[in-house]
Amino acid sequence: MKYTRSTALAAIGVAATLTLTACGSDDSAKDSSSKGSSSGASSSANSGLKPEGDSGSGSSQAGNAKPGSESRPGDANGTTKTDGKATTGGKVTFCKTKDLAIDARNAAPDKNSGRIDITMVNRGSTTCSATGFAGVDIKDADHTSNPIERGHAQPRVTTLKPGDAAVFNLAYDIDTTGHSLAHPTNILVTPPNETHTASLKCPARAGQIKGAYTDVEVYPTHTTK
Repeated sequence: MKYTRSTALAAIGVAATLTLTACGSDDSAKDSSSKGSSSGASSSANSGLKPEGDSGSGSSQAGNAKPGSESRPGDANGTTKTDGKATTGGKVTFCKTKDLAIDARNAAPDKNSGRIDITMVNRGSTTCSATGFAGVDIKDADHTSNPIERGHAQPRVTTLKPGDAAVFNLAYDIDTTGHSLAHPTNILVTPPNETHTASLKCPARAGQIKGAYTDVEVYPTHTTK
């Protein structure tokens, strides 16, 4: 009987030990799992935070950029427009001096107001734009050249088909004393947006300029139609 009781007590003790070990193991696993999930949540929560100056901010902005918002070379500075049409790479380009027949004539309306009309005819094979102010210098008998100032006027769209003409004028007061100090011989004309110059003889019947060449004004081109 003693042997049997001892054996039974030993069995009960072993069972109790196994039960305690299993509970401890379960708690340890739960604790480990809890720590792991807590650490993972913390890592996940912090993964979206970036320190100041992080390069990720640039990629975020790029990701939010609207399609088509990127700049393209030439869009801003490489194209000039006239009357809604591009003058470089488009249908209408600026008239070239070599394609223009340029002429000057006296068009004074009276004896006090001097006016010289300068006509430019498109002798080229394509339509071109003569919009704007022509560059004008007047060459004097003493071989000096004097630039002419622009008058206060807004340029008008001046598109020339082959054979069409544009005109602009020089305006000044006529010296009726006969003692003018200006003795013009040639008018040097550079069409709008061009660099090549044409030299014209001053109209023989144009009135003498009152004052100096700085008192002469050039006005923008317009069509003759």
